[in-house]
Amino acid sequence: MTDRRFYLTTAIAYANNQPGLHTLYEVIGADVIARWHRMCGTPTRFLTGTDEHSVNIAMRAAEEGMTPRAFVDEKVGLFRAAEDALLISPDRFIRTTDPDHVRSAQEMVRRAHANGDIYLGTYEGWYCPNEGFRNATDVVETARGTICPNHPDVPLQWLTERNWFFRLSAYQERLERWYAENPGFVEPEYRRNEMLGFIRGGLEDFSISRAGAGWGIPFPILPDGSSAQRADGSWDPEAGTIYVWYDALINYITGAGFPDDPESVARWWPADLHVIGKDIARFHTIFWPAMLWSAGLDAPRRVWVHGWLLVAGERMSKSRGNFLDPTAVVEALGADGARFVTLREVAFDRDTDVSWDSFIRRYNADLANDFGNLVNRTVTMASRYLEGRRPAPRPEEDSPLGSRWRGILGDHAGALESCLLHDALAALWGFVGDANRFVDAEAPWALAKAAKGGDADAAARLAGVLGDLVEACRLVGLAAAPYMPGIAPRVADQLGYGYPYGPDGNGGPPIVAELAWGAHADEPGALGTPVPLFPRLEAEEAPAG
Repeated sequence: MTDRRFYLTTAIAYANNQPGLHTLYEVIGADVIARWHRMCGTPTRFLTGTDEHSVNIAMRAAEEGMTPRAFVDEKVGLFRAAEDALLISPDRFIRTTDPDHVRSAQEMVRRAHANGDIYLGTYEGWYCPNEGFRNATDVVETARGTICPNHPDVPLQWLTERNWFFRLSAYQERLERWYAENPGFVEPEYRRNEMLGFIRGGLEDFSISRAGAGWGIPFPILPDGSSAQRADGSWDPEAGTIYVWYDALINYITGAGFPDDPESVARWWPADLHVIGKDIARFHTIFWPAMLWSAGLDAPRRVWVHGWLLVAGERMSKSRGNFLDPTAVVEALGADGARFVTLREVAFDRDTDVSWDSFIRRYNADLANDFGNLVNRTVTMASRYLEGRRPAPRPEEDSPLGSRWRGILGDHAGALESCLLHDALAALWGFVGDANRFVDAEAPWALAKAAKGGDADAAARLAGVLGDLVEACRLVGLAAAPYMPGIAPRVADQLGYGYPYGPDGNGGPPIVAELAWGAHADEPGALGTPVPLFPRLEAEEAPAG
């Protein structure tokens, strides 16, 4: 068995409403990273899905006259449709209602209990139906009362109930040591420092069960330590349910095959990368490692914490009414345009203020004007001036674009591996700008006119210039394939090349070799028909749900 593999996940989305683009932003980014690793030839497993257990979901379902299961099935359908529209390619879409996840969550509880890490206690404090129990430091006092900062419009409940608690405090020293020995565990670095500061402030045990909640995974242990499963296979309701956050985090290990397939777990765990939002960083970077260690499992290797999409300084959200419907964005920009613009316009390491106008400007500038126009005029000129034959690029050292490409590729790959997807795209589009300026400087139309008049030097230079431009388009189209998987084959087709990768990025040769300047210079071919890739858009009202 090889150690060479890559397992990445997103946070699972809360299935209480239709998804907004801000919800799927991290899924788009993770999909790009997964596709890149597949195209590099690395066996890759990409997990995303939905979080479906909470008091809030049960309440919402009742309000709509539905069972909780029917309610979440409907909402999950909306998420899957939106992800399909955005060309998201998970190896598994996990649901916390999946039977193997129920088994996984219950086994994690049993292991923590066997390890002496859970105990019975009484919880008294605020409970957010959307997020769960909140410490006194995690709520905000306002003129209208105490609120959860992440869900200010959801009324908090003051609860007193007997629960099972996890001994997070027992893992204080181990967590501090883990952070010291693994400085890249939480990134960006400033998020790591925030989490380390929280750890050093002292860790409190947290509740992992709910009493009297019917919608959730049955807690597998009774107060006396015996199994809560009855002889007929049903679960004693007096045991309560597993607290939603404890249940939700476990999906990542379920997705690796736990507990049913030890061989799969040995292959895929620990996860190489969790991609999550900043509001759930503590759960993933403090609670989750301790839960895994308690169960005798390894902590994930890396957690990337992204920021929020903001509108005029406020967090984009469904409740505020300032969100973008991803399906409508795809209808306006196309799947590839929606993916590109979201990741080019929104920094992947911090909060970013966005607007529909900024999306349209980015689409027109980078896609319609710059790259789309470059491919279109390159194919058009080469077809017209060289009778449809595909020209070969000049050697790297003899080409202004070729000599520039190696550094661009290094910048792009380095930024992508560092999860700085906006910087990775900026590097590629810097090269697109170089190629467009190269066209203007070399003026192929003038060279063609001179060549037609019998100037042999002009004819040779024309073939070299157009060969360089065709190669530049090939390289950018291929490097951008993880971001725009639907456009990449169309670019290759117009340039007269086959596209060897499958719809999810699997199956082709290692992309790094394919991205070498002149990798196919010795292969003759004919250019395809020039067809505009990105029709220019006029500003229009933002699509919303």
